[in-house]
Amino acid sequence: MHFQAPPHQETKLVRCTRGVIYDVILDLRPDSSTFKQWVAVELSAENRLMLYIPEGFAHGFQTLEDDTEVFYQISEYYYAEFAKGVRWNDSAFDIQWAIEPTVISVRDQQHPDFCE
Repeated sequence: MHFQAPPHQETKLVRCTRGVIYDVILDLRPDSSTFKQWVAVELSAENRLMLYIPEGFAHGFQTLEDDTEVFYQISEYYYAEFAKGVRWNDSAFDIQWAIEPTVISVRDQQHPDFCE
C-alpha cells in the first residue's frame, strides 16, 4: 500500500486497460471519520471503471489475470524520499484481498508496522 508523504501528497486516477485488478484504497488521514478503513473495487478492461484516490490515502492492487495492464494519472511528481507505504497485511487495517497474494516485492514486504 503506497502513498507520498507531505508536502508531496498525490491524487491518483487508476484504470485497468487490460485484464483485471482488485484495487484497494486505505484512508490514512488521522482526522477523518474513516481513518484506517479501506475500500476495494474490481477494475477491468471490460467494466471500464476508474478509481479516484484522494490525497491522504494509500493505494495498492493485485492482478487477477495474467498480462494485466494498469494506467495511472498522478497529480504530483515522484519524490523517492517521500515515498512511503504500509504493509498489505498489517493487522491495523485487516484488508481482505480477493485472492491470497503470492508475489510481493521485497520493498512491500519490508514496510514497518503502522503507527498512528
